[in-house]
Amino acid sequence: MFPEAKFGIGPTIENGFYYDFDLPRTLIPEDLPLLEEKMRAIIKQNATFEKTEIDAKKAETLFKKAKQPYKVELIKDLIKTEKAKKVTIYKTGSFIDLCRGPHIDSTGEIKPDAFKLLKIAGAYWRGSEKNKMLQRIYGTAWENKKDLDEYLYKLEEAGKRDHRKIGKDLELFSISEKVGPGLILWHPKLSLVRELLEDWWRQLHRERGYEYIYTPHIGRAQLWETSGHLDFFRDSMYPSFKDIETEGEYFLKPMSCPFHVEIYKSRPRSYRELPLRWNELGTCYRYEKSGELHGMARPRGFTQDDAHIICTRGQLKDEYRKAIEFTLDIYSAFNFKELKYFLSIRDPKNLKKYVGDSKIWDTAESTIKEVLKEKRIEYKIEEGGAKFYGPALDIKILDAIGREWQCPTIQLDMNLPSKFGMTYIGPDSNEHVPIMLHRTIFGAMERFCAVLIEHYAGAFPIWLAPEQVWVLPIAERHEAYAKKVAETLKKDNIRVIVKNENETIGKKIRDGELQKIPYLLIVGDKEISADSVAVRERGKGDLGTMKMEKFIEKIVDEIKTKK
Repeated sequence: MFPEAKFGIGPTIENGFYYDFDLPRTLIPEDLPLLEEKMRAIIKQNATFEKTEIDAKKAETLFKKAKQPYKVELIKDLIKTEKAKKVTIYKTGSFIDLCRGPHIDSTGEIKPDAFKLLKIAGAYWRGSEKNKMLQRIYGTAWENKKDLDEYLYKLEEAGKRDHRKIGKDLELFSISEKVGPGLILWHPKLSLVRELLEDWWRQLHRERGYEYIYTPHIGRAQLWETSGHLDFFRDSMYPSFKDIETEGEYFLKPMSCPFHVEIYKSRPRSYRELPLRWNELGTCYRYEKSGELHGMARPRGFTQDDAHIICTRGQLKDEYRKAIEFTLDIYSAFNFKELKYFLSIRDPKNLKKYVGDSKIWDTAESTIKEVLKEKRIEYKIEEGGAKFYGPALDIKILDAIGREWQCPTIQLDMNLPSKFGMTYIGPDSNEHVPIMLHRTIFGAMERFCAVLIEHYAGAFPIWLAPEQVWVLPIAERHEAYAKKVAETLKKDNIRVIVKNENETIGKKIRDGELQKIPYLLIVGDKEISADSVAVRERGKGDLGTMKMEKFIEKIVDEIKTKK
């Protein structure tokens, strides 16, 4: 279609693939079916994929001659950063591409009715806003048409559940260009959901021996130098700013750990105090690239449900086990059917990425494995996935339509305590270095609320619903009774609104269903005379007439048990 196209990169991704192109004109959705037909023609040709390993310098010359500047840049980087002497290329028909592979043997192995091009998007070359914007085509390929159709159905359902769309429809949150991209404005309804989550979160932590603390939003450069963030994390931090008087350098915090460390170091500690369990809902800031921002799921400002457990080596295993159990207890309240576990460890080929002694890392990784084995939890190893200061257990939750979301993380840190000089006096009267666990359950309130919106498709469970009941008077003469019903419900802390707009009862019901209100109570002459309400439950429809005390008993029980 475009012989003069310049090729960027084209990796596989979860459930599909994409390729970035520099093209002579902007693609439109109508181009995708045309491209699919050309792809089917190539499948019919049964064109083979021929792999060749060639000298890197020769490959550079080859792609220069083919007028493929992006490939030339990639080869130069391979020569410079990886000292590559050879690279692999693949040939398919007359097309040659720089690619590591592996590939299938030929295009004939692809099922002509089991792939689809999904969408077109913009993407900066190599993810940098300083570079040219390329056009990215996303696609997906499956074993058979049935699998493809199931995936496309899931995509369609995901579109309906998109938290950005539901957030606008239900007035939950917004993002203003005047405020800044990636910075969330919480509207009253979602603010109430967050308040309920946070209050419950605090209560559960206190019951398990955690103490709440507060820390600032900014910290001096020395703090982040000591922690290692300026060496390993600076690209994801906002630029520094200076103290007007001292010209000292400050940064917005990307995480709360160093602040908790400084609280620990504010006085000498004894082994008798350990374990210390400190938690905080700390607002952090990370400079995510504009192309990576995604509503509340990937913002630049977020509130992390952070906790740090400081303990001795002898307490480590028990504390790690408790952290896993606590996480599972919390997620059981949200009806997530399945969790997946991933143990992130060091990349054995690039140990320079990590701080600390190798023996300490071995102890950390083996301890987590022991706990998982004892809990009979199946997990996958992710080599190279560890943070620079320690291994981590990442837990992915599967939502109502089977999508994976990364939320809880339990990181074991046997390095930062040494870097910051954290000590405690042991029973032998000598100083010892404690161990620290970094633990987040929700991940970030913004991301977790995005997950909940999509998991429930905006229909929050009764205990979290910002508006639990609407009372709908049929006519103006029924308004006084509707208000009386509402006042009775409020005595049991039920969130209720009387909808007394001059609208038909049919429209009020439709509005309530669109707003995903758990219960609609219709009141008219019959309900007034019987001191009752006509109940409509979300998802179930008309439940008939109920006495007020029976309805209150029903809804209070559902709220209490987090139905």
